Amino acid sequence: MGIEIERKYLLASDAWRAQVERSEPIAQGYLVAMAAIAAGHAASSVRVRISGAQAWLNIKSATLGIQRQEYEYPIPLDDARHMLDTLADGVLEKVRHHVMVDGAHFEIDEFGGANQGLVVAEIELEAADATHPVPAWLGAEVSDQPRYYNVNLIDRPYSTWSPAEREGKENA
Repeated sequence: MGIEIERKYLLASDAWRAQVERSEPIAQGYLVAMAAIAAGHAASSVRVRISGAQAWLNIKSATLGIQRQEYEYPIPLDDARHMLDTLADGVLEKVRHHVMVDGAHFEIDEFGGANQGLVVAEIELEAADATHPVPAWLGAEVSDQPRYYNVNLIDRPYSTWSPAEREGKENA
C-alpha cells in the first residue's frame, strides 16, 4: 500500500527562489473530486497530471491530515490530455520548483490561473513525526487546512478567498 506523508507550508519570503534546482509546468485535473467526496460518494480523489512529456493517474484517499494513502501510475500522454479535456471538472495549472535544503527535498508550487498568487511548499517525510529543516523562507504550516488541497482549488480557487484565508488563518 502506498502511503504519502506530506507537510504543506505557506512561504514567508521569496528567498527560496535562489535555491531552485529545476522547475516544471504541471497541469492536473480531477476525475473524482471534492464535490463527490463532500457528498459522501467517494473515498478518494482521482487525478490526471501532465508534466512535460509524462503523465500519471493518481489516486489519493480523501482523508485530512499529513498521512494519506496514495497510488500513482504512469499513463500515455495522449490519454492524459484526452482525460483532462473531456473528463476533468477543470484543470489546475502550476509550476513546481524543486529546492534542496540540508538534504531535504521541498517542492514549491506556484499556481496560475484563478489560483494566481498562491505559492506553497510541500515536503514528503518518512514518518509523521519526522523532523525536517525549517528554512527562514518557510511560513505557516497549512497541512490540516483543506482549502489548500489541490483538489479543492478547482472548485474554490485562491482568487475567491478572503484576506484572512490567504494568510492561512484556520477559521477563516
